[in-house]
Amino acid sequence: MYTFNTKIYFFMKLTSLKFFSPKENSKPVVEKKVSKPTILKGYISPAGKLVFPDKTVDKLGFDPSNTHFKIGSQAGKRKLSSLYLVPASSDESDVFQMTKAAKSYSIPLGVILKSGGVDYATTKHSFIINSFEYEGVTAYELQLVKESADKPAYTGKPRGRKRKDAQQ
Repeated sequence: MYTFNTKIYFFMKLTSLKFFSPKENSKPVVEKKVSKPTILKGYISPAGKLVFPDKTVDKLGFDPSNTHFKIGSQAGKRKLSSLYLVPASSDESDVFQMTKAAKSYSIPLGVILKSGGVDYATTKHSFIINSFEYEGVTAYELQLVKESADKPAYTGKPRGRKRKDAQQ
């Protein structure tokens, strides 16, 4: 430290400096994880119709009013565990067409489901839609899932006040 006319001067040794950029001052952008593919679902109505919600039909990517389907199951099976929908042209025989409902599209299959052992009237069934290639066309497999609406009986310790019937 040297003083000249009451001013103090400091001499410092210059070292290499690191300068920051505005990008370094912002938080790092975390890449979003790839979300798992959405599971497309539908259900079987109590009237025996395959019901496809509008959102499901939009994600499948076909025009339901102009698309006709051949519907089948695995050969040699008595009970239906899955149905197969293969797009077909409208001039072919044995094709089904979707009908528009309020917020969904449906295909009536009551007799086929009954003969396949699906009790749609008393038990609620849903299905999961998977796509696959069949003879160069994107087809859909509907895996039937039985939904149990019954709540299991409570088997734990009874709580609260005892009933008058139990006291007497």
